Amino acid sequence: MNRNAEYSAVNDAVRGEFFRRVWKLITPYWRSEEKGMAWLLLVSVIALSLFSVAISVMINSWYKDFYNALQEKDLAAFTHLILYFCGIATVAILGAVYRLYLTQMLTIRWRRWLTEQHFTQWLSHKNYYQLEQHGYTDNPDQRLSEDLNSFTTSTLSLALGLIRTVVSLVSFSIILWGVSGSIELFGITIPGYMFWAALVYAVVGSWLTHKIGQRLIKLSNQQERYEADLRFALVRVRENAESIAFSNGEPNENKRLSARFGMIWSNYWNVMKVSKRLTFFTAGYSQIATVFAFVVASPRYFSGSIELGGLMQINSAFGNVQENFSWFIEAYTTLASWRATCDRLLSFRQGMADNEARTSTIKLDRDGDGLHFDNLALNLADGRELLAGANLNIVRGDRVMLSGRSGSGKSTLLRALGGLWSDGLGSVKLPAERYLFLPQRPYLPIGTLREALSYPQAPEAYPVERFAQVLETCRLMHLVPRLDESDHWQRMLSPGEQQRVAFSRALLYAPSWLYLDEATSAMDEEDEAVLYQALIDELPGVTLLSIGHRSSLKRFHRRHLRIDGGQLREQSHPEVVV
Repeated sequence: MNRNAEYSAVNDAVRGEFFRRVWKLITPYWRSEEKGMAWLLLVSVIALSLFSVAISVMINSWYKDFYNALQEKDLAAFTHLILYFCGIATVAILGAVYRLYLTQMLTIRWRRWLTEQHFTQWLSHKNYYQLEQHGYTDNPDQRLSEDLNSFTTSTLSLALGLIRTVVSLVSFSIILWGVSGSIELFGITIPGYMFWAALVYAVVGSWLTHKIGQRLIKLSNQQERYEADLRFALVRVRENAESIAFSNGEPNENKRLSARFGMIWSNYWNVMKVSKRLTFFTAGYSQIATVFAFVVASPRYFSGSIELGGLMQINSAFGNVQENFSWFIEAYTTLASWRATCDRLLSFRQGMADNEARTSTIKLDRDGDGLHFDNLALNLADGRELLAGANLNIVRGDRVMLSGRSGSGKSTLLRALGGLWSDGLGSVKLPAERYLFLPQRPYLPIGTLREALSYPQAPEAYPVERFAQVLETCRLMHLVPRLDESDHWQRMLSPGEQQRVAFSRALLYAPSWLYLDEATSAMDEEDEAVLYQALIDELPGVTLLSIGHRSSLKRFHRRHLRIDGGQLREQSHPEVVV
């Protein structure tokens, strides 16, 4: 895993780049094809948020009249004010419900758009493959699901909360300034002194909150990564359950999983310690704020300058101003989590951008009339040379077998043909015809067997009766009744059956060029012979390039190549099946 990539966003913040990069993540949706509905929803939510501020201002004025009515024991005024409050409360409830509903609607629409955009980018330029191979970033599944969800939810929540806070702050600051009067301190008259008291109280509290809780950003980032690492390790156990069971590897896996969870445990304890200190402060801050306004305003009340209603209005206005000034304190934990989420998304996007910016030193041309290598060299990431100076011509209809010792570069050569390997030199000219790769471990998507057979095409691309035909040809007659059954086929079928499904797929797809990477390694020689003969008989003129070790494969190929000592050498022609 590339830790430098993981913390690149944090380093960018030091250079003043963090918010610029986040802005580039936020803004595309609001300029997209959905911008009309997006802005309509956003304006509606903002309007309802401002409406809630107006309701709060009305309730603040209500406080003054209500407590004055209580003080004067005015039953008529009391009854009127209760009914008035019921009306305000009803309207406030409706506004709150629809503000939440429209906010959720906007959030899920934004998340859907962002997710689709990231799906497209992740699946383009082979990013999903290269990110794993080159260690650009870890746990892309977490970035695409949890982080995008958290990003949209938190961004809207924080942005709308900040807008509401600013408007509320202005509104209640005006009220507080007007009702708090002035005070003389050290011979200096301070107008609107309650406003200044709220400002000082909140500024000091915000600064102390940041000093106490700033470690939460890094700890939150680490916690999410450790949780994702554990989930990935658990999935690995499920995927390789049979191999682990045969090896009696349970103690080893237990040790590995416990080590992963140990990192979660250790980091979470650090989160707890910081959160405890932060909660001590914020809880105390909130409790003191409850009586702070009464203490500061009490001299004017006891001197008779204001009545009980005025005191309660001052307390309400002070509470709102202080709360708005303290928005940073209340939102600090959310901000820390949002920052960690942004860091992970930015590093993920940077990893994809870095991969897309990589230039292959192997020149690929897909407009040829055959397969041609010109002085092709293949290197490993550490610079070690696998293949040097390879020259080869394969024309349409050739059947070529490629062999060599394990680790000699046979599969790497196929990766280069598929555009998955870029470390090397020379040029490759590929045929501009229909082709298909059959790897040693074929991919069978979860779904119906018909969908697994037709992948990557839709089942509708082939006649219904053709599916049964290819299964019978590939000795999978027992699967014909299950064509429309949905299952996890890579778990249900044996490795040999999976490889026969891959051959069935090749017969369906009918490519002109077929590349096979030990595609019969899990079969017996009889099945292997039947399937290769089926390719030759049912796909006349097909070009085969097969990687294999068995001598039994030679008779199905007209040419035999071998990688030996970093050189691609042509062997004597084996006896072939016409």
